Amino acid sequence: MNGTYTVIRSSRRTIGLEIRDGRLIVRAPRSASQREIDRVLSEKRAWILKHLEASRIRAEKAAAVPPLTPAELHALAEEALRVIPERVRHYAGLLGVRPTGITIRNQRTRWGSCSSKGRLNFNCLLMLTPPEVLDSVVVHELCHLKEMNHSAAFYREVYRIFPEYDRWHGWLREHQTELLARLGSSADAAGDPPRPFPCP
Repeated sequence: MNGTYTVIRSSRRTIGLEIRDGRLIVRAPRSASQREIDRVLSEKRAWILKHLEASRIRAEKAAAVPPLTPAELHALAEEALRVIPERVRHYAGLLGVRPTGITIRNQRTRWGSCSSKGRLNFNCLLMLTPPEVLDSVVVHELCHLKEMNHSAAFYREVYRIFPEYDRWHGWLREHQTELLARLGSSADAAGDPPRPFPCP
C-alpha cells in the first residue's frame, strides 16, 4: 500500500490497524515481518482508505467549530461539578467501590483517569456528549479501582455494569476530534487548574 504509516511493535500476537488523527498506525508483534505487514495492509486497503477519509472529514468539521470562550468553559466545569459526582456515586454503589475524590479539568489528551490513590479525573467537555458517553467514561474509571489495568477481568466488570460500553465508547472516539477542537488553540494542553470535589 502506498503512503506512510507508523509501526508499533509489542508482545501482541496479531497485527492490528488504527487510524488516529488522520494517520495510520500498525500495531504488530515483535516477530512480524515486513511481508506480513504488507499483506495485512493490502487486504485491508479498502478499510484503511475509508477510515482515513472519514478522519479527514472529521478534521475539517473540527476546524470549522468555534472554540469555547473562557466563560463557556467555566460554565461547563460548573455543570460537570454538579453532574459527574452524582453519576460517580450511582455507579460506585453498583460496583462496591469508593473513590477518594473527583477532579474536573479541560484536557486535550484524556477524557478520564484514575490515580493509584483512587482519585478520579474527568474532562469537562464530557458535558457536550450524550449522557451515555459520560456514563461509559465514569464506569471505565471506576472499574480501575478494582483492576488498575485493561485486562479481560477489567472489561468483564465494565460490561457487567454497562453492557453498551462499546457503542458509546465508539461514539466518543468518532467525535473526539471536533469535541477537543472546542478548546481552541489558546487553551492550556494540560487543562485549567483542577476543580476538586471531595467524595463523601
